[in-house]
Amino acid sequence: MLKSGDAAPAFRGRTTEGKEVSLEDFRGKKLVLYFYPKDDTPGCTAEACSLRDHISEIRAKGAEVLGVSTDTVESHRKFTDKHRLNFPLLADPDKTIAKAYGAWGGLGKLLGMAQRKTFIVDEKGQLTRVFDKVNARHHADEVLEAL
Repeated sequence: MLKSGDAAPAFRGRTTEGKEVSLEDFRGKKLVLYFYPKDDTPGCTAEACSLRDHISEIRAKGAEVLGVSTDTVESHRKFTDKHRLNFPLLADPDKTIAKAYGAWGGLGKLLGMAQRKTFIVDEKGQLTRVFDKVNARHHADEVLEAL
């Protein structure tokens, strides 16, 4: 189980725009890496829209946001377009990233979905905060407080 102070596991994946990104691409910036179960479901939509609505405040604190689920790039595109998300989503259909971050297991595993968890990574790639329990509707407030 990952905790604050641990090195963030390396990852590589394809974003909503089809661009390949890795943890190294965020070196020198803070990263809010959040895992969520499924595109366009009530809780996941509330969480994404909470972050969307506060993205300027998050970026003002020197952080970028990257959402991750086991959905496909195409599913992410539809979700992003429908809700006008202003940050990328990362497709993890083989669950590699979710497993590396401990966001794969429990009921989510039975349903084929990632668990709802958030990790704040500092400029050097260290975890500074791990949210194992997330308030989907007010997650941006929790993130801003942690940043």
